[in-house]
Amino acid sequence: MLVEDSLVVRTLLTHIVARDPRLMLAAAVASGEEALAAIDTVRPDVISMDIRLPGIDGLETTRRIMAERPTPIVVVADAVEDSSLKISMNALRAGALSVVEKPVATTNDSYESVAGEICTQLRIMAAVPVIRRRPIGSGWPARAADVAARGSVLPSLEARPNVLAIAASTGGPPALAKVLGALPADFPLPVLLVQHMGAAFMEGFASWLDGVVTLPVSIARDGERIAPSHIYVAPGDKHLELAAGRALRVTDSAPVGGQRPAATVLFRSVARQAGVRGLGILLTGMGEDGALGLLDMRRAGAPTIAEHESTAVVYGMPAAAVRLSAAGNVLALDEIAPQILRLALSEAGS
Repeated sequence: MLVEDSLVVRTLLTHIVARDPRLMLAAAVASGEEALAAIDTVRPDVISMDIRLPGIDGLETTRRIMAERPTPIVVVADAVEDSSLKISMNALRAGALSVVEKPVATTNDSYESVAGEICTQLRIMAAVPVIRRRPIGSGWPARAADVAARGSVLPSLEARPNVLAIAASTGGPPALAKVLGALPADFPLPVLLVQHMGAAFMEGFASWLDGVVTLPVSIARDGERIAPSHIYVAPGDKHLELAAGRALRVTDSAPVGGQRPAATVLFRSVARQAGVRGLGILLTGMGEDGALGLLDMRRAGAPTIAEHESTAVVYGMPAAAVRLSAAGNVLALDEIAPQILRLALSEAGS
């Protein structure tokens, strides 16, 4: 089902869907109200959701659908409008699975690639099982020591971690908001982050994340030295690595496993540069990116964590890590931040 108020864009999306033999248009509506009224009858496998709608906007429509009739939702958004980007990111937090760029016109240079990505996302997300969504809130204590004091079994550490690398793909923004939003202002490690998302959305994603977590968030810059209590996000279509001297390296070298940025590239660089003092986290996502890099980190002696199947929106990337024995711990989403804090504040050899 297409939800789009612009007749021109709705016609474009209808054409894009019609040319893919694996997709069938169930309905095309112009408002959130129409979508909510039609969903019980239409019962779509996946919804293409405009975010700026008259009346009930796409964010509220997403919230209601995920609360009343959970259905995979792909947000189709204008990547150049800041207000649309923030609403789109909040729609992901409300339960939408991914965000793709809105087509402009068939004569636009990027039309074919945008159209292809829309079809790919609709096909993939149609197969993702979704559940009713509860509001995501942090609810964590304000100081790192308060959270770290909660009981849990820790792996034996050769050295206290001094850098955190974390990665996610499908379902990542809300998972990252949950985990990183639980880290307090005095969190002692720098955080290096890879999120698979279209390049046009990365600035907006970083800006959104900066508004929903305590730690400051910025797009990583090549040559920048990492500092504690800061989150560095891989730029769109660029690999992020930790280099010598605790500096960042941002490159446009070839995709790895079809991904750029790739979690495996980040994790492998942390394994090389930080060794036992790295900490690797792999969250929800489709495919297998990150598993081999997390394995390198574990072999280097670093603690590693993969998200448990019970909370992962898509248990692809974490499952690959588990199969390779790359994850020292496999934890539900709510358990990951407390474990990060206990590790970050632990004593070596404990």
